[in-house]
Amino acid sequence: MTGDELIRQFECGATPADTFHHADHVRVAFEYLCQYTVLEALEKFSAVLKRFALSKGKPNLYHESITWAYLFLIRERIARAGRTQTWEEFAERNPDLLVWRGGLLATLYRQETLDSELARHTFILPDQGR
Repeated sequence: MTGDELIRQFECGATPADTFHHADHVRVAFEYLCQYTVLEALEKFSAVLKRFALSKGKPNLYHESITWAYLFLIRERIARAGRTQTWEEFAERNPDLLVWRGGLLATLYRQETLDSELARHTFILPDQGR
């Protein structure tokens, strides 16, 4: 599936919740960041994720700190590559971004921070080691 097809499917709500996992979230964020500025991508991705969670009957599924942190990490990795890359190239070079449980955010955030309602509804800067 092309990036455009993936975004279209995601935006129209045709993505099944039971097959849309962490790596799929990362790919959608990557595709948005390849097409839009970081702020536009953040706005679009967050809005569609909220709508997706609501349509699946799980409005509390959306987590702002996790969403924003991953989006900014993906953007940084795209910039560090210094060139245009395909999703496959990006995924191969950044396997740490594709790990969900015990992944990259565990090195940046304390678990109690991510578990907080504040972090769920408001972007909190990483606090591991502060």
